[in-house]
Amino acid sequence: MRDPLAHGWMSLRPEATQKAVMPTSTVHLEIPASGAYLSVVRAAATGLAAQLQFTYEEIDDLRIAVDEACTQLLARRGSATTLRVAYHLADTELRVDVSIEAPDRGDPIAKDTFAWQILTAITDEVSEQAESDRLALSFRKAGSRA
Repeated sequence: MRDPLAHGWMSLRPEATQKAVMPTSTVHLEIPASGAYLSVVRAAATGLAAQLQFTYEEIDDLRIAVDEACTQLLARRGSATTLRVAYHLADTELRVDVSIEAPDRGDPIAKDTFAWQILTAITDEVSEQAESDRLALSFRKAGSRA
């Protein structure tokens, strides 16, 4: 029988035990503009953050941020029927873009609200984009693994 370590498909050499770098990728999710589907958005965020090796606390913060961002947009959805979420994965961080499109969407989120304070406290960066027929929230959460 051949030694698998000797033929390179399994190796314990130092270069094989170094941390693998994850390529940047994006996951898109579209759900009905209803709070009944937010568990799907939270579950996706949880799975992706676990893949990036976020700590349990970082995953909890991310779940809260995703839920808060979606809830704020759903409260302003007007005639929008779809909530769009894009998860942008990098080596140690996850950026989340949440958006609705409707000509009668509500006002942008006021920066002096409790919801905005939560988002800014538990994420590394948060921004809002308001256009004539689109409202979006984006935030970034970095994991602590080095």
